[in-house]
Amino acid sequence: MPEHRQQRALRMGVIGTANIAIRRIMPVLAAHDHVDLVAVASRDKARAERVGAAFGCGGVGDYAALVERDDLDAVYIPLPPGMHHEWALRALRSGKHVLVEKPMSDTYEKTLELMSTASELGLVLAENFMFLHHSQHAAVRAMLDESVGELRLFSGSFAVPPLAPESFRYQPALGGGALLDVGVYPLRAAQLYLTGELDVLGACLRVDETTGADVAGSVLLSDDRGVTAQLDFGFEHSYRSTYALWGNRGRVSVRRAFTPPEQLKPVVRIEQQDVVTERSLPEDNQVFNAMDAFVRAALTNTGPLTDTSAIQRQALLLDRVRRAARLIGDPKSRPHDVIAQDTGLS
Repeated sequence: MPEHRQQRALRMGVIGTANIAIRRIMPVLAAHDHVDLVAVASRDKARAERVGAAFGCGGVGDYAALVERDDLDAVYIPLPPGMHHEWALRALRSGKHVLVEKPMSDTYEKTLELMSTASELGLVLAENFMFLHHSQHAAVRAMLDESVGELRLFSGSFAVPPLAPESFRYQPALGGGALLDVGVYPLRAAQLYLTGELDVLGACLRVDETTGADVAGSVLLSDDRGVTAQLDFGFEHSYRSTYALWGNRGRVSVRRAFTPPEQLKPVVRIEQQDVVTERSLPEDNQVFNAMDAFVRAALTNTGPLTDTSAIQRQALLLDRVRRAARLIGDPKSRPHDVIAQDTGLS
C-alpha cells in the first residue's frame, strides 16, 4: 500500500462497495489533492481488500470497525437508503464528517435526527445530490427572465431501464423503489425553481406485485404562486434525464439534467414563439465538484455543506409524496414503509 500523503488532507473512509462508489466516487477521492483515502469497508472482507487495493487503500471486513477508526476524519456512505440513518448516525457520533448518498434517509424524522446530531457536534453532513454541482443549472437560472419569463410549469423526468433483479432497489425493506432512487432527482430539481413549501396535489406509485417495490411513479406539485411541477420517474423506461421550464415568454429544456458525463457539453433548448435556439454550455465534472465541496467544507470546519433547510424541505416533500400516493399493484404492499435492516449487504 502506498504511503499516505502527509500534507493537509481529509482522511476518508468508505462504508460499502456499491457500484456508484467504485465507478464514480472512489476514483475521484483517490485522485483528489486534499483527500487521503484510507480504507473501504465491506461485509465481504475479500471484496473490501480487492476494492481497496484498486484504489491504494486498506480493506476492512466490518462497517463498525471502519466507523470506529481513529485515523479517519470523514466517511462516505453509498449503502441502500434504508441503512443510511444507522451508519450516518454512528459515524457522526464517532466524530466524523459524513457524505451520504441521496436520499439522506428513508424518512423525514430520521433525516431531522441526523441534521440535529451533525449540528450539535459541529460536523459536516452532506446529501450527495451531485447534479446540483453542475454549472449548467446556474446557467439555466440566468436564462429565466429573458427566455422563460414568469414561470408557469416545471416538468421533470428521470427513468432508467429495468435493473438487475437482485438489486436492493427491488427490496422495500432496504429503502428500495423508484421514488427513493430516481424520483428524488426531479423532486429536488423542482425545488430549485418553485418557491416555499410545495403542496402535493397528486401522486401515483406503481408497485411490482412480486417484489412489493414501487417501480414507476408520477407526482403533481404546486407552490403558493400556483406554479406547478409535473414529475415522472421509474425503472421500466427508456433512459430519460431531463427537466423543462415553461413560462409566459418561452420554454427552456435541459436534456441531460441529472447524470451528464464530464466530457459532455450540455445542450439547452430554448423555444420562443417561432424561434428555436439550442445553446451549448461548457462541460463540467459534477462528481469532482461535489466531492471537492464536501472536502473543503470538512477541512475548514464550516459546518453543514449546504443550506440545511434545503435538505429538510426535500425530506419533508418526499414524505408528503409517499403519504399522498395512490398505490397501483399489490394492495398489501407498502413500498414507502421501509425499515432499516442489517442484512449482510456488501
